[in-house]
Amino acid sequence: MSKNVKIYTTPTCPYCINAKKYLTDHKVQFENIDVSADTAKAQEMVDKSGQMSVPVLEVDSEVIVGFDKEKIDKALGL
Repeated sequence: MSKNVKIYTTPTCPYCINAKKYLTDHKVQFENIDVSADTAKAQEMVDKSGQMSVPVLEVDSEVIVGFDKEKIDKALGL
């Protein structure tokens, strides 16, 4: 079963880069949202997570703040 995955990032965030690589390595398709280039998406991220920091991942309706492999694996069923 395929999951709907979004990741809110900035280009200079090392944790964002690692999280995207982790998803790619596990062959997880995701939508990358650069919040530094889109203020509306940045506000959407804050509304969902309550956080200004990146990365924020959304797996279906579950929001994960930060590059937390354990939570990501559980949400993806890995």
